[in-house]
Amino acid sequence: MDFWAFNAEDMREFMSMEHLRPTIGTIRPTAGHKLVTNRRRPILLFEEDTSPGVHDTLMAACDNYRYGLLGCTHYHDNCTDNLFAGMARLGLTPPECPSPLNLWMNIPVHPDGATEWGVPASKPGDYVVLRAVMDCVVAMSACPQDILPINGQNLNPTVAHYMVLDAA
Repeated sequence: MDFWAFNAEDMREFMSMEHLRPTIGTIRPTAGHKLVTNRRRPILLFEEDTSPGVHDTLMAACDNYRYGLLGCTHYHDNCTDNLFAGMARLGLTPPECPSPLNLWMNIPVHPDGATEWGVPASKPGDYVVLRAVMDCVVAMSACPQDILPINGQNLNPTVAHYMVLDAA
């Protein structure tokens, strides 16, 4: 699931994977990490994770260009368009599509630096708890990828759910 967070007061400030990785010193955030913005300020706290903890911070959101490179000759639903469409329904326009936190996406990195698209290590019912530490707008896209096995060997995109635990 592609996951984004934007400062509710200034959408030019957003959760940034490029700024997160050097801040936490790893490519995989885990419970206890502060997720930071492109201004290096905390926006979310990663509080809990019931999955094996395999999340991706390297891959950009899929887009129609990516699907073209994968051989699609027609429009394919994608996370980038999902972000902009969802925000438009709220009357918001993100300044760009930042690289998302790809929850439960398994992108192994090999010793030689090569990456691959792995099947998820998570299972149905796994969840994460993220706490906002800044007034923010979040967006999620259950990735519609059905060509590479990031949604499982059956190449079937999976529904994702969310719950607001405390809207104080």
